[in-house]
Amino acid sequence: MPDSSTNPQAVTADVHALIADAGIAENRDLVERILATGVGLGLDDTSRLDLKITAAALSEMREAFRLFAPYRGVPKVTIFGSARTRPDHALYRAAADVARALSDRGWMVVTGAGPGIMQAAAEGAGPAQSIGVSIRLPFEEKPNEVIADAERVVAMKYFFTRKLMLVKESHGFVCVPGGFGTLDEVFELLTLQQTGKAEPAPIVLLDRAGGTFWAGLMRFAAEELIPSGVIARDDLDRVLVTDSVEAAAAEITEFWRNYESLRWVGGRLVMRLRARPTDAELADLSARFAHLLVGGGIERSEPLPAEVSDGDRLESARIVMEYNPVRVGSLFELIRAVNRLASAPRGAAHAA
Repeated sequence: MPDSSTNPQAVTADVHALIADAGIAENRDLVERILATGVGLGLDDTSRLDLKITAAALSEMREAFRLFAPYRGVPKVTIFGSARTRPDHALYRAAADVARALSDRGWMVVTGAGPGIMQAAAEGAGPAQSIGVSIRLPFEEKPNEVIADAERVVAMKYFFTRKLMLVKESHGFVCVPGGFGTLDEVFELLTLQQTGKAEPAPIVLLDRAGGTFWAGLMRFAAEELIPSGVIARDDLDRVLVTDSVEAAAAEITEFWRNYESLRWVGGRLVMRLRARPTDAELADLSARFAHLLVGGGIERSEPLPAEVSDGDRLESARIVMEYNPVRVGSLFELIRAVNRLASAPRGAAHAA
C-alpha cells in the first residue's frame, strides 16, 4: 500500500493552489482538510466501493446544505411517522394539524418527503413551509406532490446522510406512531440527546386520541430498560407523550422561550439566553442545580474569547458554569428552569 505521506509538501502546495484558483476565501482550512482527505483516500489504496460511498455522501450533503441554506434563520421542526398511514386515519389528521399549528407560528416543517404521515405534515404546513429529505429505494414511492411541486426536496441514497439532515437542521421533533423506520429515528434522537452528541431540543411523541402506542413504549422502558440499568430513570423525562396537538406545538415552541443555544468552552458550559437573569434568579438556579455542577455556581458572563473569535451569538445574554459533562442528559432540567424565570421573555417563542 502506498505511503500516505508520499511527498506531502507537494500535495499540500497543490491543494493550496487549487483553493486559491477557485476563489475560495472563507473557511479555507476546512476546505483544505476535505480535499486533503480525498487525496489521502487515493493514496491509501481505498477500494472503489468505499470511494463511491464517500463521494456519494459528500455530494448528497452538499445538495442538502444548499437546499436548507436559504432558510437558515427560520425555526424548523422535523415530523417523523409511517409512510403507510392512510389519509382517513386519525394519526394522519393529527400530523397535519400539528404541522399546521407550528407553521402558523412561523416554523418550517421537515419530513422524509414520502407518503403517509410525511405527506400529512407537508399538507398541514403547506408547500411554502415544507422541506423534504427523501430516500431512494426500489419500492419507495416518489416524493409527495406537496413538496415535489414546490421543488423543496433533496433525494438521498444513504439513510445515514438522510438522517443527518432530518436532525441537523431542526429545533424540535414530533414523532407519530410508525414502524421500524420511525422507531429507529426516535431511538436515534434519544441516543443523541442522552449522550450529548446533539444540542438539547424538544421531542414530542404524538398519538391519536386514546392511543396507546407511545404509552406502550414508556411502559417497556419502565418495566424493562430502567430496572435493568441500561438507561437512567430520568432519560425519558425530556420527552412529552401526548395526544393533544396543542400541547405538542406548545412543547416545541416554549422550549425556546428564553433558551437560545449552548456551547462548551474548555471545561465551562456557556448557555445563551434571550434575557439576562437577575442576581436572585442566578442564586436560585445555582442552589437548585448544584448537583449538576462540578464546582462553583452559575454566573452571568460576557462572550468568552473563543466565542468572540468565532463571532458566535455575541449579542445574546449568557450564563456560564462548570457543568458535569457526565450529567449532560440532565441539561433539559436546567433549560426548562431558565425558560420559567420571571425575566424570561413573554409572548411567542421561536428557536434561535
